[in-house]
Amino acid sequence: MAHRFHPSLLREYDMRGVVGETLGGADAYAVGRTFGTLAARAGGSAVAVGRDGRLSSPMLERALVRGLTDSGVDVLRIGLGATPMLYFAEAERDVIGGIQITGSHNPRDHNGFKLVFQHRPFFGEAIQQLGAMAAAGDWSEGAGEAETIDLLDAYVARLMQGFDGAAFRIGWDAGNGAAGPAVEKLTQLLPGEHHLLFTDVDGHFPHHHPDPSEERNLADLKALVLGNKLDFGMAFDGDGDRIGVVDGKGRTIAGDQLLSIFAEDVLKDRPGATVIADVKASQALFDRIEALGGRPLMWKTGHSLIKSKMKQTGAPLAGEMTGHVFFADDYHGFDDGLYAAIRLIRAVTRLGGSVTALRDAMPAMENTPELRFPVAESRKFAVVDEVLGRLRAAGADLDDTDGARVRTQDGWWLLRASNTQEALVARVEAKDAAALARLIAELDSQLAESGVIRAAWEE
Repeated sequence: MAHRFHPSLLREYDMRGVVGETLGGADAYAVGRTFGTLAARAGGSAVAVGRDGRLSSPMLERALVRGLTDSGVDVLRIGLGATPMLYFAEAERDVIGGIQITGSHNPRDHNGFKLVFQHRPFFGEAIQQLGAMAAAGDWSEGAGEAETIDLLDAYVARLMQGFDGAAFRIGWDAGNGAAGPAVEKLTQLLPGEHHLLFTDVDGHFPHHHPDPSEERNLADLKALVLGNKLDFGMAFDGDGDRIGVVDGKGRTIAGDQLLSIFAEDVLKDRPGATVIADVKASQALFDRIEALGGRPLMWKTGHSLIKSKMKQTGAPLAGEMTGHVFFADDYHGFDDGLYAAIRLIRAVTRLGGSVTALRDAMPAMENTPELRFPVAESRKFAVVDEVLGRLRAAGADLDDTDGARVRTQDGWWLLRASNTQEALVARVEAKDAAALARLIAELDSQLAESGVIRAAWEE
């Protein structure tokens, strides 16, 4: 017996598809059989499994567990919860790996799998190998057993470990995602005053889409903060591994601005440490890390890629524009929106101010949000390569860590191919509005030479 996955399911960072079209129970079973085979051959006896609150997740979880046990490994079922709770189980329980069934921040008919193996992210070539093994029916046989445990209290207790934060008045928006139950328990343990939105888990996402990196999804949280004159507010994506923050004036704290706050806090205890940010981050962040005595490192976008780079470099802190934040100073180094929320409370306490004051002190930059525009899968990487070729020939000040990031006297612009969508991603940052317009024109010109037109931009 063998199974062939839809090619679009095998992504760079994880496995993701549309339920009923490119993803179904047979796929989940095959993931279990193949991952279980890898676990068994590596000498492992158990794998942790969790799921988010999407309507399709229970069905996929049942099929996945059956595949794992049929491969001969035992399963530790932790049930409904945030992806970081699965990461926590994999880090602290006697298992060789973990799988979270989650569609993250994607539309509600999407779902997929995030995988961890031997305390490292499972991505890239490993996911392609999983697909090849399934297609060949290269599966072990066995009869593992499944055990269900309640891990929520232990996870929340770990989030609170060493807590030394002050009392603040905070708004929390779980967006009807999987982080809701943990937010409820966490806020009962924290000092201060807490106002909660949408903590009931609902796979229909009736109030707003659970992606805090999109400004429009923060409208309810901003209204809550402003209406109640709260100190700040925090929101989470569908599976709780990303955070969004608004200050007391209702202004969004971008992912790179948030990382700047965390860097100041972490570098107090770890002077000279490396801090990693993805290529979409502001130059102001890299300059700030350097000014604080840290070593800034620009790296490729993607939670799995960032986590791997952290292990290679020993960096205690990393982050992405999208709100993934990774702490490895006194935590496990995985992206956890709820832990980032706790660390924000602690950091603001230690830095002796407020989120609003910290935001006020940041340099004013003219920049675009992350811009995505559709380009066929067959063309997106080719367009970036063409642009890189022309820039190199022109002697541009170029960083090709992940796509093309070009620095000029005006500022910088970035063009990269999305690893998760049929799209190109761009961002532009400049010292003033006129400089921003010049950089956007430069980017437009490069795109036009490769047949991509400005009208296709989606903001």
